[in-house]
Amino acid sequence: MEIKILGTGCPKCRALEQNTREALEELGISANIEKVQEVNKIMEYDIMFTPGLVVNGEVKVEGKVASKDEIKEILRQFI
Repeated sequence: MEIKILGTGCPKCRALEQNTREALEELGISANIEKVQEVNKIMEYDIMFTPGLVVNGEVKVEGKVASKDEIKEILRQFI
């Protein structure tokens, strides 16, 4: 599973990354997590607001810090 956290490193971006890591651990899923912080690369995903969560190339969260439970529901779609 490939996961990307889109954001410039703001507190919300770090919170989304932490929630994602905790959700993965609770589900027992192994994934590659990449932080995408360059604005030009973030724009490639056609999102208007950060943070963003991309799972296997699909934007699943945009402009908010998803809770751990929300992220777990998203991740279950891919297992």
